[in-house]
Amino acid sequence: MSEPVRYELDRGVATITLDRPEAMNGLDVPTKVALLAAVRRAADDAEVRCVVLTGSGRAFCVGQDLKEHQRTLADASAPPLDTVELHYNPIVSTLVSMPKPVVAAVNGVAAGAGVSLALACDFRVMAEPAGLNLAFAGIALSCDTGSSWTLPRLVGRAKALELLYFPRTIASAEALSLGLVTTVVPAEDLAEEVATLARRLAEGPTVAYGAIRRSVAHAAGHSFDEALAVEAEMMALTGQTEDHRAAVSAFVEKRKPEFEGR
Repeated sequence: MSEPVRYELDRGVATITLDRPEAMNGLDVPTKVALLAAVRRAADDAEVRCVVLTGSGRAFCVGQDLKEHQRTLADASAPPLDTVELHYNPIVSTLVSMPKPVVAAVNGVAAGAGVSLALACDFRVMAEPAGLNLAFAGIALSCDTGSSWTLPRLVGRAKALELLYFPRTIASAEALSLGLVTTVVPAEDLAEEVATLARRLAEGPTVAYGAIRRSVAHAAGHSFDEALAVEAEMMALTGQTEDHRAAVSAFVEKRKPEFEGR
């Protein structure tokens, strides 16, 4: 039996691939356990300087595996939806908080928690004609996997509520206009587009990227003065890195800097 999640590391880029194409990469328990292990592995590995999250087959991820969920609902002894705290929350928390950039390569349809996983990434490169569907209310559930936090910050509160209350497939052109995705490319160009972006990020100042992620996330829920305090902390951190010293020297010497990620 094949593993539901593949993990590959190449020149600083860790690619995490959901690999249940027969189930459109639906998230059953084994897949969620494997995905959590993969994102934690990428977060903890100093050799990883960029993470790419994608799916195999014709889907990115359709969210919760509803066939498995139906069996859980039929089991009176099973805790209702404890998978949110056991799996979804730690997965997305790790994606959002890891000190390195994360790219979602949206190769096909994304629904429910699949959309939420993509929204947790820094960049979302979407293949035409993939679509997004915040499908939670369609099965009488609230939203999860961080979408209550990420979605309003991308599209505003009113639009977020509309998309969550009335689920529908959002085509690539609209997704781009709303700011839900960063780039839309033809399906045949997705791999090259993502590889180019991931390589650029992996060759960049990794500590600075991590500090920027932390600063922006902190500022979203704190006062201006609190944001300034964290900015000062992150500047102190990045100002002591080898990459910063090397970049300043390169600037003075009028040459392109080469970053080592430390």
